[in-house]
Amino acid sequence: MPLALDTPQGAAELAESLLPPLGNRWLHTQAVAARAREASAAVPEAERDLLVASAWLHDIGYAPELRETGFHPLDGARHLESLDAPDRLVRLVAHHSGAVYEAEQRGLSAELAVYEREDSPLLDALIYADMTTGPAGQSFDFDRRMDEILDRYEAGSVVHTAISKARPYLGAAVERTRARLRG
Repeated sequence: MPLALDTPQGAAELAESLLPPLGNRWLHTQAVAARAREASAAVPEAERDLLVASAWLHDIGYAPELRETGFHPLDGARHLESLDAPDRLVRLVAHHSGAVYEAEQRGLSAELAVYEREDSPLLDALIYADMTTGPAGQSFDFDRRMDEILDRYEAGSVVHTAISKARPYLGAAVERTRARLRG
């Protein structure tokens, strides 16, 4: 019987079934999951497995077989929903790393709004894990990660515009997580 998707092992198994052909995306995902484990002290103990599970699954929407809208947070959330994954896991994947900003640029705000965004230490820690990990799994500080994304996407593109607008929100989530880790 497969493990629950909101457990680190169950989530890792699903991610491993979809992402390895994507090369760097798979390296990034593995490193984000490791970073989430490192940052787990920033969330209540009862939510630590969910943090790591959401890190494993945050980018599954990039898998070609899951592509519907071309917006990976939404495609990933929809796939998880189709697997009857727990609602909170689905919502975390849908809203990881400021997805609302990119949804706005893509004209997908209404579709994303189906999934309620929580403002919590858990979402902050997921953002922290993603926004301090480079595209091939490198450990980056927040500013270097932002610069890397902005360099990778052409000025005026959907992602460049969205990440520029999201930067203050993402930076605040990273800082709140760092503060929680410092205790």
